[in-house]
Amino acid sequence: MKKTLRILCCVLAAAALLCLASCGSDQNNAAKAKNEPTNTPTQAKKAENSPVPVTGELSQGSCKVLFTMSDGQTFTIQCEPEYAPETVENFLSLVNSGFYDGLTFHRVLDNFVAQGGDPSGNGTGGSQTKIHGEFSENGFTQNTLTHKRGSVAMARSSAPDSASSQFYICYTDLPSLDGKYAVFGTVTEGMEVIDSFLSIARDSSGMPSTPITIESAKIVD
Repeated sequence: MKKTLRILCCVLAAAALLCLASCGSDQNNAAKAKNEPTNTPTQAKKAENSPVPVTGELSQGSCKVLFTMSDGQTFTIQCEPEYAPETVENFLSLVNSGFYDGLTFHRVLDNFVAQGGDPSGNGTGGSQTKIHGEFSENGFTQNTLTHKRGSVAMARSSAPDSASSQFYICYTDLPSLDGKYAVFGTVTEGMEVIDSFLSIARDSSGMPSTPITIESAKIVD
């Protein structure tokens, strides 16, 4: 009888451990899904090219940025400082310092976004400067821009003020993200270049098998 009780206790203990492991896995998966569409960490890695300080001076001039890819294709982003002034100034500072030159689009998802601007190339890095999240759910009601096809917004972690250098471009309208992320611009020319990223083989996380590399990003008139 005692032997039977010991066996029963062991079985129950093993079942409890199995249940805890399963619950932990489900919680981790739920947390990972909650952070979509961005995977930037709370602490960003130090980049080789440091951005210039955010002063507001750059956004007083041209707010148009020309991206040239390693295959020679180009696309243009028109920034909107009247809606997201600090976000635009930070983005232009990074462009002006050459921060984005040589970086990649590390995450490309059908019917969702193309995400890039990470110096680590895998979604775990950023620049040294983090900025205030200029979106309504963070108390910034000035930004009324929405997620449309071609919209450009800042990626961040679950912390509202954690955006630094990673940004994403929408492949389609994404109203579920409105007010939760700082949209700051639009692809006005070359959206077909962003679409071409979808033809490259990718893994389940959206990481391209062949790097999609930014040769240069320049502020243009």
